[in-house]
Amino acid sequence: MAALCRGRHRWKRTNCWHVLTRNLTGKYDYDLVVIGGGSGGLACSKEAAQAGQKVAVLDYVEPSVKGTKWGLGGTCVNVGCIPKKLMHQAALLGTAVKDAKKYGWQISEPICHDWATMAEAVQNHVRSLNWGHRVQLQDKKVKYLNMKGSLVDEHTVKGLTKAGKETILTAKNIVIATGGRPKYPTNIPGAIEHGITSDDIFWLKKSPGKTLVVGASYVALECAGFLTGIGLDTTVMVRSIALRGFDQQMAGLVTDYMEAYGTKFSWKCVPKRVDKLSSGALQVTWTDTCTGNEHKDTYDSVLWAVGRAPETKALGLDKLGVQLNKETGKIVVGADESTSVPNIYAFGDIGEGCPELTPTAIKAGKLLAHRLAGQSTELMNYDNVPTTVFTPLEYGCVGLSEEEAEKRHGKDGIEVYHAFYKPLEFTVAERDASQCYLKVICEQGGDQKILGLHFTGPNAGEVTQGFALGFQCGATYSHLSQTVGIHPTCAEEVVKVNITKRSGLDATVTGC
Repeated sequence: MAALCRGRHRWKRTNCWHVLTRNLTGKYDYDLVVIGGGSGGLACSKEAAQAGQKVAVLDYVEPSVKGTKWGLGGTCVNVGCIPKKLMHQAALLGTAVKDAKKYGWQISEPICHDWATMAEAVQNHVRSLNWGHRVQLQDKKVKYLNMKGSLVDEHTVKGLTKAGKETILTAKNIVIATGGRPKYPTNIPGAIEHGITSDDIFWLKKSPGKTLVVGASYVALECAGFLTGIGLDTTVMVRSIALRGFDQQMAGLVTDYMEAYGTKFSWKCVPKRVDKLSSGALQVTWTDTCTGNEHKDTYDSVLWAVGRAPETKALGLDKLGVQLNKETGKIVVGADESTSVPNIYAFGDIGEGCPELTPTAIKAGKLLAHRLAGQSTELMNYDNVPTTVFTPLEYGCVGLSEEEAEKRHGKDGIEVYHAFYKPLEFTVAERDASQCYLKVICEQGGDQKILGLHFTGPNAGEVTQGFALGFQCGATYSHLSQTVGIHPTCAEEVVKVNITKRSGLDATVTGC
């Protein structure tokens, strides 16, 4: 044992000497070390390697509170965008099967969904992406280390394996792209012991059954939407408003559709405790904040979707003086993703003020790699980033919400064109299209520069992606009205829109 201890101390001295000699000689093991193997970190590391940099990326997934773990690729690949969209598709197919009868398909009853089949297929696809990421790193000569990374100094990273073995890496530049993880409420008894989060839902072997989703973020509504869509009894508990930060008229349309779709909502309610009964069911006690009355009900699963916390606590940032936002815990970064410490950069979900979206992290990571390699000076433009909420009725948007546009330009400084339309697909199926709506928010004067575009309806992401290009080109209402639509599509309703809110006229689209 004494020999082992001597060996361990000798190893540490060796690594200290390694750091010391590096400081004296100015030579590093790598040009770039990236901590975090999510979408942004991987994009940054691969782009840097293609630019001729010697790169290493460290990634390690701490299992969730429930013990869920996954492979390389970060939140989007494993417990976010990818499995979410696939389960959303499963729900849409359920609706399509119902519509199919109206279109002449002879479908025998009862129609039921098997969670295990869907989950296995989704999980297998995710695993294939994990493997694909490892292969890409290898092909691009990026050194992948399955280790927890933390900072020693502005040029040194310590990697720690699951077994506790340490490795020291030195680099000219260090990039932090560790993302975030779902939060649990710490003041509600039973929340952690008996609840799950989005880190768990996509990896469940068995159906979550009757589910209470606590929260009204896009994560909460998307999960509640696909759970409802595959036939599960689902309730969303909302403390205040849905889709905070999004246009609130559109948020109302999204939740109205979900209620008609079968999702239950408990508005202005706050959970107090979660107890596990002898039957195995979870009894949730909550308070209606409007009446003060207390209520109880039982569920098979309680899914907490009450926000995300940046993965910054174990990085050793405080020792180096890397500045954090005290309220959010995120890293304060400049326009070039630089932190308060030279040679250390951060971007993605851990960057203060950065949109928590995969495509922005990927784009920012690639641009950062180009700048660090001396190939470019281009900065990431975080304005007019499009996004879509994959609820049962999808909601896509780009630019300003109506509230934000009013705040910046004044109510009389904007013109809002809008329309209620009915997708052709809904007609034969006799589906309600009351919440299929779009609005284009413009400056009042001149060519009426477009400030924001919002769309609820089928394939909202596909529609919004196309129009997002126009925002980069300074699109105006004149450009929009001069564009010829593709018929018959939902997207053509955007270029046809001509009725303003100010006019007070009926905005319902008539004719084909």
